[in-house]
Formats: sequence, C-alpha cells, structure tokens
Amino acid sequence: MDYSDMVFILNRKSENNQSYYKQRLVPVSVMWPIHTIFNKILKAEGRDVHQEEHDLSLAESFNLKLSLNSGNVNKAVLGHSHFVEVPHVKQLRSWDCGLACVLMVLRTLGLNHYDLQDLEEICGTTSIWTVDLAYILQKLSIRFSFFTVTLGANPDFSMEKFYKEQLANDICRVDMLFQRSVEEGINIEHRSVKGEEIVFFVLSGKYIVIALVDQCVLSQPWKEDVRMPRFYTGTASYTGHYVIICGYDAHTDEFEIRDPASSRKSDRISSKCLEEARKSYGTDEDILLVSLVNTDN
Repeated sequence: MDYSDMVFILNRKSENNQSYYKQRLVPVSVMWPIHTIFNKILKAEGRDVHQEEHDLSLAESFNLKLSLNSGNVNKAVLGHSHFVEVPHVKQLRSWDCGLACVLMVLRTLGLNHYDLQDLEEICGTTSIWTVDLAYILQKLSIRFSFFTVTLGANPDFSMEKFYKEQLANDICRVDMLFQRSVEEGINIEHRSVKGEEIVFFVLSGKYIVIALVDQCVLSQPWKEDVRMPRFYTGTASYTGHYVIICGYDAHTDEFEIRDPASSRKSDRISSKCLEEARKSYGTDEDILLVSLVNTDN
C-alpha cells in the first residue's frame, strides 16, 4: 500500500452529551505494523519531494492516530536511540511547572524571546490544566496534538487533596475550554496513548512530549534532587506535575526527560516508572505531542 492510499476520515463522536469532531489517519485497506511506518519516517536523506510530503502527512498530521498492529510495538524491532537537545528551564513557583515545560518547547524551537512571565500573562491563571497549555501553544502557532482520556474536568477528582481546593472553581472554565477547542483549531484526541507510541514518536526525532505525571511516583529515584512543591505532604497522595519527554534509549529502555522541578539539567527514568507516573489516577493520561518541524514561526 502506498502513502497515497492513506486517507483522512472525519468522525463525529458523542461523549457525555457533548459532540465534538476529530480526525483519524487510517489506511484504506491494510494496517501497517508500526515498525514499517517507523522505517519510512527514518529514511535516509535524498528522498524526493513528493515522497517527503507524504511522509509529513503521515507523521506530522494533527490526527496522529496510529494504526498499531495488534496494539503492541516491539521495542527490539525499533532498535534505536534518539535524544533531542532541550534547554532545561527550572520552575520558579509551585504551580508553574507546565509553563516551564512550554518555555522549554519554545527554546527548543529557537523562540528565545519569551520568559515565564510572558507565558503567565498569556495563560491568565495560576491553576493550570493541560488544556491551558494547549491554548498557549496554539496562540504561539506551535503544532501539536493533545491526548487525554477525559474531555473536561473530571469531577471525581474532587476527593483528591491535590484538586480539592481549586476544582470547584475550575470545572466550568476548563469544560468551556474543551468545548471551544474545535473552533480554536486545537486537536484533541480522546484516548489513551501507549508507552510504545511515545517511544515511536520520540525515536522519529520529530517530536517531544509534555506529559502530566504524578510527581510522587516520578521523583522516587532522585527525591534528594527534586524541589517538591509546597503542597507536597510526603504522603503517597497524587501530586500533578509536568515534564518534557525528549529522548529514548532502546538499550536501557529509559526515557530522557526535563523536569522543571529538578536541579539536574536532564534525567533518565525507566519506561516502567514513566508509564506508572503518567497513568496514575489524577493525570487523565494527558500528553501534548509537540512537532519540532514545520512550525508556523
């Protein structure tokens, strides 16, 4: 099957009595194994322009719905390591880790004229959700896709200490941002993302990821080097935190991350630890998959 056989299909889906549109990239006939797609994206230089355009339509599309073969990816098949140079930015306050991650994205893209104060003014709130970060990226013309298992603010989180104080005030605002996302040009995929998919995109060299994680899980390997937020109590309760995923080592099965709360410029964590941290109850498995190529800036 040729790249030209790939088509966009526009689906309408209803969830919690809210309708929204999303696009999926699916093959007309046969679903490719992910390693086949991976090899095409990682072709050596010298491909013709027509082929490159089709490659971008596959890898750079805002739809990013992978046709995984049986839902699993063999990491041994990928057999590759890749790391993106992402300048580390340390958060200044307990609540601005997400803004620090956006700033790291901007600096990776060569947009060095922004600082945390600029992003704070654009955001307009100190109770920052992933959808707030999505709106900042959209305003700054950064290409990305937003993946989440919950469309809106999950009212069940009201029992979590991390959310208890602000959730009641945030629900309406956050739900409105989700409802407006289509007209604002923000692509939201309502689904879970497999760890193997993150491996695939990082290894392509064309993406980095902003991930919402449970800091209590993530920080265990290096607690002494992490400045914990002021609301961290030392218990096992959920503590939301944003990090950048910017590399993967297939030999050690470790991801390289940038943690805005860490004193280190870079850290490595096992894929098992990252999977547990980003899929902890409270994260909604939120990730922002950011394209490093063909930005509008």
